[in-house]
Amino acid sequence: MKRPKVIFVDAVGTLFGVKGGVGEIYSEIARDFEVEVSSQVLDKAFTDSFKAATSPIFPDADEKDIPQLEFEWWKDIAAQTFEKAGVIKQFPDFGEFFSELYIHFGTAEAWFVYPDVIPALINWRRMGIELGVLSNFDSRIYSVLQALELREFFGSVTICSQVGAAKPDPEIFAIALSKHNCSPQAAWHIGDDVNHDYEGAKSAGVRGIWINRSNAGQKLKVKS
Repeated sequence: MKRPKVIFVDAVGTLFGVKGGVGEIYSEIARDFEVEVSSQVLDKAFTDSFKAATSPIFPDADEKDIPQLEFEWWKDIAAQTFEKAGVIKQFPDFGEFFSELYIHFGTAEAWFVYPDVIPALINWRRMGIELGVLSNFDSRIYSVLQALELREFFGSVTICSQVGAAKPDPEIFAIALSKHNCSPQAAWHIGDDVNHDYEGAKSAGVRGIWINRSNAGQKLKVKS
């Protein structure tokens, strides 16, 4: 297999995951506001709300407005999550709760790095391969990468909210490639979502590699 010039890597579910799961964190912080709801209920409600949401892209927005738009996008999903769970009216101030929740997910406290990540990044860097993050995450990615001591490995970070296109749209891949002056055929993209990452990469002419984090071994699986 020919060595790529660039390897792009997805963020959540590929580089790092949520400690304990989204429902557990939502439940713990809700408890600080005297709202009791099980993590299992919140996990299901969040999954449904997240899947129903449109991509967080804001093509007509000024760059300075994007962080606030991201905040509002996530606030809507959180509100729908607690609405589906039947407890949103128990919050005396949902906005205050959500602000704390949003800040939490911008720190290292919410995340863990998968054990295979650092060795792989070190190995690729030693091989002279350029690395980039290519994600549908929001601009908190910069603080999270820094806090998890991952930022130094990546020559580029491309996120949907800043470029106005989201995976699996080929446009976001084209933008990431341009940052490395790289042709699609000379790049790989690794991610945990078959549609967004594997199929999205293929549609952009990039070699897609699907990593299945649901398996205990957490091995890279190449779909051909």
